[in-house]
Amino acid sequence: MRIEDLVQEKLRQVFHDDSIVFDKTCFAGGLTNYNYIMNIKGTEYVIRQPGGMTEQIIDRSIERINNNIASEFGVNSDCIFFDEVSGIKISVYIDNSLNIAQANPCLPQNLSSVANIMKKIHSLPKHFPNRFDWPTELAKYEQIIQKQRGDFFFDYHGLKNQLFDFFRQNIKNTILAPCHNDTVPENFLIDERGRIYLIDWEYSGMNDPCWDVAAYIIESKLPAEAIDFLIEKYFNRPLTPEEEAKIKGFMAAQDLLWTVWALIRHYNGDDFLEYCCFRYERFRKNIKALTQHTHCLIADMVTL
Repeated sequence: MRIEDLVQEKLRQVFHDDSIVFDKTCFAGGLTNYNYIMNIKGTEYVIRQPGGMTEQIIDRSIERINNNIASEFGVNSDCIFFDEVSGIKISVYIDNSLNIAQANPCLPQNLSSVANIMKKIHSLPKHFPNRFDWPTELAKYEQIIQKQRGDFFFDYHGLKNQLFDFFRQNIKNTILAPCHNDTVPENFLIDERGRIYLIDWEYSGMNDPCWDVAAYIIESKLPAEAIDFLIEKYFNRPLTPEEEAKIKGFMAAQDLLWTVWALIRHYNGDDFLEYCCFRYERFRKNIKALTQHTHCLIADMVTL
């Protein structure tokens, strides 16, 4: 059955209405998946259609648990249906909301809101049952590409080893806390009352909180002043040398990890090659700066 037909079948089952037609006219964005807003019986919902290869990339049973924990503590939208097999999800649409990318990820009030919700998540009293470990995720993605008979960049393995060496030499202590692990500005929503939410918990798991901070910086392409403001609001103090090394290392690791993620989508026939090449070129530039011990600011790592 085509995924669109399966989504329609689930909609009819959930809402007990055989006349419902899956409407894809209102696209709400997404990279891993495709999200659509539908008005059903007077209420607007976000319908998630899983993207290609996601059944190999995402553990939906873990995502469901973490998604529910995030909703329980008021940092996520309300989910009314979650299919662990297909990855189809139906959530209540947050009325009159804007994502941070639309509302400007660099504005001080938005940076404050982002810092506050990240601190809340990282302090949740209920922990996630899984750990997000980027080297493990990277190895999993590499195996998928090998099964697809895909190729890596010519210098991939050498640069990856340099990144691993950077972590061994500079990062001795990591902290484990509940983390979202995909803190792109599009995943932060602000409603008309100024309340902020963080959605899409597919990659969530226990991880070092600096990963989420690093992700927001690099995904939002924050300039130096905005980075300083975010760090001040999140840490309430200057960074320690190891925290700075973590953020820099995690920024490089994210570019490498999501490069390989994009390669999976590319070899599956999706249009991700440009995204993949941009992230890898930035990784190539940044790992050179990190390993040659040149003076490298966090802000220097945001752009090519």
